[in-house]
Amino acid sequence: MTDSNVLVKSPSQVRFDAGSHARAKIGYVLLATEQTVQDDVMRLRPPGVGIHFTRAPIADSITNESLAAQADLLADCAATLLPDGSLDVVCYACTSGSLVIGEERVFAELKRGAPGAQATSLITGVIRALNKIGARRIVVATPYLDEVNQREVDYLQQSGFEVISLCGLNLEKDSDMVRVAPEFIAEFALAQDRADADAIFISCGALRSLQVIAQIEERAGKPVICSNQAMIWDCLRLAGIDDRFEGYGRLLSEF
Repeated sequence: MTDSNVLVKSPSQVRFDAGSHARAKIGYVLLATEQTVQDDVMRLRPPGVGIHFTRAPIADSITNESLAAQADLLADCAATLLPDGSLDVVCYACTSGSLVIGEERVFAELKRGAPGAQATSLITGVIRALNKIGARRIVVATPYLDEVNQREVDYLQQSGFEVISLCGLNLEKDSDMVRVAPEFIAEFALAQDRADADAIFISCGALRSLQVIAQIEERAGKPVICSNQAMIWDCLRLAGIDDRFEGYGRLLSEF
């Protein structure tokens, strides 16, 4: 039984503060198959910065066709990220997907879903990072199929870089890409290096490149950019967060 004589009251005022994420709120649209980006982003989450994730459906097959189909999903995915409008930055967290779809279309779709946030993509972060370190001649290591690799060469060259060489592992499944051993990634990336290259770029957010990027830089004696490092740097700087991180490459420690 309930006591009908109990008086239910509310305080006349509620005291609010800026919340746990007063510095910035960043949202990432991931592939449904993604297993690496989330760990990397949370590893480098500065205090007071909120990180929010959503996922776009895709089969465990990374091809030009499957990536192009992501375009129609981005707006709805972005709309699920903090619908109160407090999101500062929204990013499509797929290197190959963002270059296959194209940055302009990615930005438009993300803005439809999250109109109050600055839109970016993983390939955008890579391009900005390569420009920031002054790289023009680059070598590229990827896990992708040849059809995706060719799209990447074309996109990077159209963006103003000279791709001296690109080598891929010819993997189709995201579930295989996430299992490439970090030690092998380091060996693979270093094997692509050339004396006339300004930087090494390791493409793909699924690869655990962030774990070995400092080691690769030390051995190569030149800057190394990997997908998740560049994306995290780009999103933080867009959100006005200037925190630096040691042990994850010159980009995050110096710029």
